[in-house]
Amino acid sequence: MRAAVRTAWRIGTAAALRGRAGRPLSQAAGDGGGAERGGGSGSREAVERLVREHPVVVFMKGSPAQPLCGFSNAVVQILRLHGVEDYRAHDVLQDPDLRQGIKNYSNWPTIPQVYLNGEFVGGCDILLQMHQNGDLVEELKKLGIRSALLDAEKDQEKK
Repeated sequence: MRAAVRTAWRIGTAAALRGRAGRPLSQAAGDGGGAERGGGSGSREAVERLVREHPVVVFMKGSPAQPLCGFSNAVVQILRLHGVEDYRAHDVLQDPDLRQGIKNYSNWPTIPQVYLNGEFVGGCDILLQMHQNGDLVEELKKLGIRSALLDAEKDQEKK
C-alpha cells in the first residue's frame, strides 16, 4: 500500500510540475466554485459554515480535477485511493480572504487543509501518515464512508 501512495505521490508531483495534475473526479468532489459559495469571506463564521457543510472538506490550491500544487494533488490522490469522491473542495487561490481565513481558523499555516466531520485533520503530510498507518480507513468509517482499500484487500485475498 505504501508503494502505491509513493507512486501516486511521485506521479502526481511530476504531473503538477508539468501542468497536467490529476484526473477529473466527479463534479460532486468540487466544481471549482467552492470559494464563491462561501461568499468570498474569510471571516470565522464563513469558514465555519464551509468546514461544516459536508463530512469531508478540503481547502486546496486548484480543484480536484486540476490541483495546482503537488501537495493538493497528493490529498486528492489519497482520497481517490480510498474511493472518496463525494467531498467539498474549495480553491483558496480564487479567494485571498478565504486563503487567509482558513489559516487563521485552523491556526495552521499551510494549504491544503483537510476537515473530517467539521474537525481539522491536517495537511498533506498528516493525511499521508493517516493513510499509511490505517487511521484514515478508521476515520472514514466513523463518517459512514467505506474505504475502497478494504474492498481491494478482499479482492487480493481471493486471488
